[in-house]
Amino acid sequence: MLKRLRSAHPMLYCLGAEVLFLGMLFVASMVSLLGILFVLRDLEMADDYLLTTLQEAAGILPLRLRKLALSLPAEDQAAAEEIRLRTGQPLTVLLPEGEVPLGAEVEPEELETLCDLATEFSRYAAAETLREGYLSVRGGFRVGLCGTAVMKDGSNTNLKQFSSAAIRVAREQRGIGDGLLPQLFRDGELASTLLLSPPGGGKTTLLRDLVRGLSGGIAPYGPRRVALIDERGEVAVSYLGRPQMDVGPHTDVLDACPKALGIPMVLRAMNPQVIAVDEITVREDLQAVSQAAGCGVRLLATIHAGGVGQLLERPLYRRLLEDKVFRLAVCISREGGARSYTVEELP
Repeated sequence: MLKRLRSAHPMLYCLGAEVLFLGMLFVASMVSLLGILFVLRDLEMADDYLLTTLQEAAGILPLRLRKLALSLPAEDQAAAEEIRLRTGQPLTVLLPEGEVPLGAEVEPEELETLCDLATEFSRYAAAETLREGYLSVRGGFRVGLCGTAVMKDGSNTNLKQFSSAAIRVAREQRGIGDGLLPQLFRDGELASTLLLSPPGGGKTTLLRDLVRGLSGGIAPYGPRRVALIDERGEVAVSYLGRPQMDVGPHTDVLDACPKALGIPMVLRAMNPQVIAVDEITVREDLQAVSQAAGCGVRLLATIHAGGVGQLLERPLYRRLLEDKVFRLAVCISREGGARSYTVEELP
């Protein structure tokens, strides 16, 4: 039929073919446009979801408790720092002003469900961190756990019969160190610096942002090669080898490794200009950071202390100051919900 139409009415055949082609082109364009609109809508929804970080953290809660957590007003969701579960006690959310109970008592089996959801039903794969009392969860969250320790030859091999859990709501605060970082340079190089505050004062959050700034470079200083020894997994919050937090483009992360072992490893293997570590707590940590300082590497570290005066009261940290390993201290203070940072020269 098409052959007869093309022979008898060639002009009409060509016109029809052109109309058909344009029609198909129009339909394809509309389908592509609709696809783009759907993608943009999904991205907008994803952005809205990611902005409500508490919703993502609550995703590992059993359904009943999840509904309670998400019943918080939007302003409280934005400020929440932790979700806490204690067997036989109300579910609570930690806000800057303190813990707020949400009414329902936590059942023992709900803590077991929390552990299953946090490990994606593979406790065996998470056994190494579980026996240390915490789990790293996809999305940058960390779950601290208490329960009955299973002891063998003087070492804890597992946790069972969970009694409480704390879900730390992962919040990056990009830029909080941008104004502080230039103050930590002396003669064009980073001065080794301690970050001081009581527990929960914001040391880890600041350390992460300083690492990001050093790694990416901040005017007038260029980027540095940073080795991050993330022993507790709280800074980069690596999941399957990938940092869930932004620690910069030139940062090498050694996850779940004790500082006393990790610092010599990165000195030998990664040629860092800066080594960043979480809390210094034992003499072996002190020896490792002293070794790094002796190699000319600059250091960033955190310590639980209210100020430089408290360091002088503790023999371990007094030795740290006597050895002149660190030159500066950043003291973090908090009034209300706001944190402030003060740079001090160490004695």
